[in-house]
Amino acid sequence: MRKLLNVDANAKTVKGQKRGYLTGILYLAPADLSGYEVCPQRSAGCTKACLNTAGRGAFSNVQTSRISKTKYYFENRPAFMDDLVLNIKALERKAKRMGLTPVVRLNGTSDIAWERVPVGGFPNIMAVFPHLTMYDYSKVTKRAVAYGEGRMPPNYHLTFSLTEDNDADAILAMNAGCNVAVVFNGEAYAHHVAAGDWDGGAEVVDGDQSDLRFADKHGDDGLGLIVALKAKGPARHDTSGFVRS
Repeated sequence: MRKLLNVDANAKTVKGQKRGYLTGILYLAPADLSGYEVCPQRSAGCTKACLNTAGRGAFSNVQTSRISKTKYYFENRPAFMDDLVLNIKALERKAKRMGLTPVVRLNGTSDIAWERVPVGGFPNIMAVFPHLTMYDYSKVTKRAVAYGEGRMPPNYHLTFSLTEDNDADAILAMNAGCNVAVVFNGEAYAHHVAAGDWDGGAEVVDGDQSDLRFADKHGDDGLGLIVALKAKGPARHDTSGFVRS
């Protein structure tokens, strides 16, 4: 079995352990760094602000590994998916030993439509593990709308990601019932979290308390909420409008 999942190796996912969850994340090489595109609706701002090089991603061996895994996915997909199943089973065993509930984030630094990727005789990886919650951020509008309208696997949670140029798509996602993640600069993040809304508009929840997006509430009116995230890494120097103020 080739190791594919990163298990609680960053500060934000470790916070989930206090809530009873053990998180496994699949980190691929973002954008087209591997020669294959994995972020079909990425913007210039999010590409530049990507957290791919944050934390352990700053090491060259980590970057090499992510590129290798991405090529493995595109060039030998059946074997990759078989290994992903084995990785998730290993995560389940580890979680059981720790007395935690395993959860999986498939797109740590990618935006692949995993609901459309078959594995074995199953339509997708979610169907292989119907008892296990999987979750992702996505900038692909049709995926977010499908999730909001209940047309995704029931154990797969999506949060739409706002960029500098997809406000109209974010509104579509929210109207369908999908929460929208917004990256704010430090001052704006603190202000909007404290106020609980975005300038008197949509309700805001604090997304930096943990990475467990599936645990975020939704609006009582069926609309999505704003999940506020504080700019980190390269995003702190954004000038594209990706980071909001």
